Amino acid sequence: MESLLPLLISLISGAVGGNIAGALTKDRNLGATLNTILGAVGGAAGGQLLPNLLPALQGTGLLGNVGSSAILGLLLPLIVSFFKKKAV
Repeated sequence: MESLLPLLISLISGAVGGNIAGALTKDRNLGATLNTILGAVGGAAGGQLLPNLLPALQGTGLLGNVGSSAILGLLLPLIVSFFKKKAV
């Protein structure tokens, strides 16, 4: 169970970050469900992969996990909304 806790924290932090992205960019908002899903995916990537890519993030503990997950969770919906075609 302990090994699942960091992943769960990453998913939740990313989902929160995705919803913040939707709130900040109302004109390119993907909707609450898609923002949450993309945020959670980005959060999982941020919490699990980012510390391996950036050695400075290793050993930052819970706060580093939450921060990197929230940032990537915020960025992924913004990137997808940038490439999504606007409906006329």
